[in-house]
Amino acid sequence: MDNPFKYSDDNKRYHTFNYYLRHHYGKKVYKVPLDAHFSCPNRDGTCGYGGCIFCSSRGSGEFTASNILDIIKQFETNRQMMEAKWPNSLAIPYFQAYSNTYGPLEKIKQCVEPFIGYPDVCAIAIATRPDCLDDEKIAYLNSLTKYLDIYIELGLQSSNDDTAKLINRGHDFACLQNCVKKLNSTSLKTVIHIINGLPNETIDDMMKTINDVNELSIFGIKIHMLHISKDTVLANMYRRQPWDIMDLGEYVDIVIKQLEHLSANIVIERLTGDPIKDELIAPRWVLNKTQVLNEIDKKMAHLDTYQGKAINN
Repeated sequence: MDNPFKYSDDNKRYHTFNYYLRHHYGKKVYKVPLDAHFSCPNRDGTCGYGGCIFCSSRGSGEFTASNILDIIKQFETNRQMMEAKWPNSLAIPYFQAYSNTYGPLEKIKQCVEPFIGYPDVCAIAIATRPDCLDDEKIAYLNSLTKYLDIYIELGLQSSNDDTAKLINRGHDFACLQNCVKKLNSTSLKTVIHIINGLPNETIDDMMKTINDVNELSIFGIKIHMLHISKDTVLANMYRRQPWDIMDLGEYVDIVIKQLEHLSANIVIERLTGDPIKDELIAPRWVLNKTQVLNEIDKKMAHLDTYQGKAINN
C-alpha cells in the first residue's frame, strides 16, 4: 500500500530525524557524543542524591570519549570514526553526559563557543534539565542561533509526578512545562526524552505522557524503552523484586499508538535506545535495534497507520 505520510523519503511512517536533517541541511548529518565533564543537581545534593534510578555512573555518556579532556580533541576522535562511514557529511557536537548547563555560564561558553564557525559543524545539541536553565543561560544559548542551530534536550521520561518521584528525577512536570514555554519564545529547538516501561506505569500513563508532550509544541522527541543496566539503583530494585518488563511486541504496539497521537511535525529522533551489551540486565531484545525499528515499520504498514493519524481523523 502507498505510504500516506508526507515527511518520508524511505517509506517510514513517522517524521525521522534523518529526514529532517537531510532536508534542512541538504546532506547527511551525524551527532558526535561528548562528555564535557559537567555534573548534575540530582547527584550532588542540590535537588537530590544518586541521580535518576536508571542512570549509570557515566550519566548517559557511555559512548563518549570521556577520557579525553580537551573537548575539540574529543570531538575529532569520535568524528573520524563517523566520517569514515559517512564522508563529506556535517556534524552536530552533542553534549550528552550529565546535565550540560549545570554550572557557571562561563563554563558553558568555554564548551560551546569553540564550535561556532567550526568546519562542517551545522548545529550543537545540549542535553540538560529544566531546572538547570535559568533566563540568563537561555538568553545566551538563544544568542548563538544567529550562527547555527541549537538543540536543547530535556529528560522528561514521564509526565506522571508519582513516577518522577519513584525514578528520583528531582523536579516535577510543571518545572519542565515552564522551561519549555520559555524555550518556545526563542529560536532554540527543544527535544524531549521519554521512557516506556517505567516501574508501575500503565499503558494509560504512557499515553498521557505522549499527549502531554504533544501539547508542549516542541521540535522533537526521543522515545526509549526502559532498560536495566548493571550498577544502577534500578538494577538493585529489579534484583530485590523483579517486575514484568514489556516484550518486543508490547513495545512496538505502544510506540505505534504514541506515534499516532503525536503531531506529524514533531521530529522523531529515537524510537529505541543503545544499551551497552555487557552492562545490560534486561530486556535483552533492546540490543537488536534494527529489529525493533523494522518491527515498528512493518506493523505500521500492516495497520496502514502513520504519525498523527489519531489526531488528524
